[in-house]
Amino acid sequence: QVQLVESGGGLVQPGGSLRLSCATSGFTFSSAAMSWYRQAPGKERELVAALSTTINYGDFVKGRFAISIENAKKMAYLQMTSLKPEDTAVYYCVAKYYGHFYWGQGTQVTVSS
Repeated sequence: QVQLVESGGGLVQPGGSLRLSCATSGFTFSSAAMSWYRQAPGKERELVAALSTTINYGDFVKGRFAISIENAKKMAYLQMTSLKPEDTAVYYCVAKYYGHFYWGQGTQVTVSS
């Protein structure tokens, strides 16, 4: 049974940083492509970062975020810096594994003073 569990979200002031973590199980992590998506209230879900043979970021990232993985721990991470109020959203960890997409339950990130 595939499971992805995000953690690390919370309330942070503008300009602050957060590191999101995604613990995975139930599949061969090293064979999956990992990504992070987000969805803000009233907005469509959008890609934040994706890591496979290459790394891609949403246009809004502009060098502020970094995706990484630890194969031995079956973990994915999203380091976020210089956070802005418009980064407020639920952030989801996603695994693409043999053509199937698996989603975590999401973690809330709120950027506010």
